[in-house]
Amino acid sequence: MRNFFIQNKRIIFIIISQLILLLALWRTNRFLLDFKKEEENKMEILGAAYERLSQAGLDEDISLSQHIFNSNNTIPIIILDQDHKIVSFKNLKWDNRKKLTSEDSLQIIGLAKDFAQFTSPVVFDLDNGKYHELYYGRSALFTKLFYYPLILVVILLLFVGVIYQYYRVGKMSDENKLWSSLAKETAHQIGTPLSSLIGWVEILKSSGCKDIPVEELEKDVSRLSIISQRFSKIGSQPELKKENIVEISRKAVDYLMSRTSKLIEITCNCEKEIYAGINKQLYAWVLENLIKNSIDAMEGKGKIEIEIKQEGQKVIIDVKDYGKGITAAQVKQIFIPGYSTKKRGWGLGLSLAKRIIEEYHKGKIFVYKTKPGEGTTFRIVLNKT
Repeated sequence: MRNFFIQNKRIIFIIISQLILLLALWRTNRFLLDFKKEEENKMEILGAAYERLSQAGLDEDISLSQHIFNSNNTIPIIILDQDHKIVSFKNLKWDNRKKLTSEDSLQIIGLAKDFAQFTSPVVFDLDNGKYHELYYGRSALFTKLFYYPLILVVILLLFVGVIYQYYRVGKMSDENKLWSSLAKETAHQIGTPLSSLIGWVEILKSSGCKDIPVEELEKDVSRLSIISQRFSKIGSQPELKKENIVEISRKAVDYLMSRTSKLIEITCNCEKEIYAGINKQLYAWVLENLIKNSIDAMEGKGKIEIEIKQEGQKVIIDVKDYGKGITAAQVKQIFIPGYSTKKRGWGLGLSLAKRIIEEYHKGKIFVYKTKPGEGTTFRIVLNKT
């Protein structure tokens, strides 16, 4: 049970917050209804007091009615006669001791109509078949309370958002630490046998043995050294330099071509020199990863086109294959760590590529075009400087 609460504490917290919010809204709504009813009762009493004042004779005691009428200092009221002419008003922005202009009168009558949309006017009869109508609006306190639930919802949503962001950032921080630790440990583990291999390659070179392809062995050992350096850079901010991205891309393609099926054709459509601010080892890693994904998508047979071009202060690298393509649902998940369309694999390559391009190089990487059965184009956008 304890583990269940620990694993689902964020969901439990959100559910509890929603329950508290619903309870608070229900209680506030009940209070508002009671408050509204109380104001309606006050207006009934106020109307009766006004009716008493209007019908009182010269010898009658009207002190109580006058006190009731004068005690209202919060609720705005407008009294109109049967011809919809203003008899009196109180607690409005106009001064009832001064003469009203025709424009002011029209505005007050319009305000009375607005009051009638939310509260029913109090009607009381006078002598000779005449009558007055008392229109009243919401008091300042009622207006504040009316918007209180909305304010409460906004505050709670902000609170939930802050808590969610806190857990999200904490989770991302833990994932980043795990990535960094895994990468550095991999680099460390590769480093030990790699040093030994470098020594053996030197011994073979000095022995002059012609039966062993020493040069190819040296290339692969050099390759392992590059891979080790790449892993060691994960988790730390790499140094970016102005590099000829075309030359680096061609070297990556040449290496893969020599170790890939002859049924795969890779072409590079680009100028001789295009410069961008990159870390060449990490950029080459990303490009190789995209090419390998394209090879897998074509199941070891087909054509891959790489195009590098400049657009203003941006460098565009497109990697296009003619494989099986991916669906719209897969496009949304393709860069998520652990997601893979292949039966074998950890689903880390593209998520690492995204991190290298977007976090380290401040660029963009995304699926530019794709269609099931026709192929996919990945696009990298980098800054020239």
